[in-house]
Amino acid sequence: MMNVESTAVEKGKRLVEAKNLVAGYLPGINILNGCNLYADQGELVGIIGPNGAGKSTLLKALFGLVNIREGSVTLQGEEITNMRADELVGRGIGFVPQSNNVFPSLTIEENLQMGAFQSPSLFAERFDFVTDLFPTLGTRRKQRAGSLSGGERQMVAMGRALMMNPSVLLLDEPSAGLSPALQDGVFVRVREINKIGVTVIMVEQNARRCLQIVDRGYVLDQGTNAYEGTGKSLSTDPKVIELYLGTLAK
Repeated sequence: MMNVESTAVEKGKRLVEAKNLVAGYLPGINILNGCNLYADQGELVGIIGPNGAGKSTLLKALFGLVNIREGSVTLQGEEITNMRADELVGRGIGFVPQSNNVFPSLTIEENLQMGAFQSPSLFAERFDFVTDLFPTLGTRRKQRAGSLSGGERQMVAMGRALMMNPSVLLLDEPSAGLSPALQDGVFVRVREINKIGVTVIMVEQNARRCLQIVDRGYVLDQGTNAYEGTGKSLSTDPKVIELYLGTLAK
């Protein structure tokens, strides 16, 4: 059993809420068209949908990487709309991008040090926490991240995002590009992170597997909410299966 501690949370209390978000990368072109999302403390929330639906854009908007033109984002009731990413890290939000999510020329330990850049005094304590959660990172701490497998790099990326003890972790397609066996390992780790008290909001291309592990899910289509509900209800909804899951749900 893992001997780890995380930020104390009052399970069920509203942590993150996005209302009526309109956002995009280029002037006059919106990717998000009034979508909504919330995550309570202790929840694991999944976001699925077809390619180009705005899933990753929604996550980046929450993390201040895409300009929000209309709508609002709150963290524990406080407005954080369009706040800079570094400020959001300081407020307890971690983000793991889909690609280029490690520093390949740095060692595992140095990657984790970068995760604690804002509070270097926390490094030793948080390093122990992360390597308790992911023992491989501790035993291979001096290995360069560029020599790791895709699954191992995901461990480093998630570990680095956990170094500032976030209350919420945003994951952008953590299983992308991995073999089915490695994908299963990533989903197990996501559940472990959630079980220690970190709220997780995850965009995922493997819709069927995502809905199996999340508490609640959102289906985005053309930048707005198409369906939402528990993972179980979405995975068995005939319309969701027909339009978005297809043979993956069978």
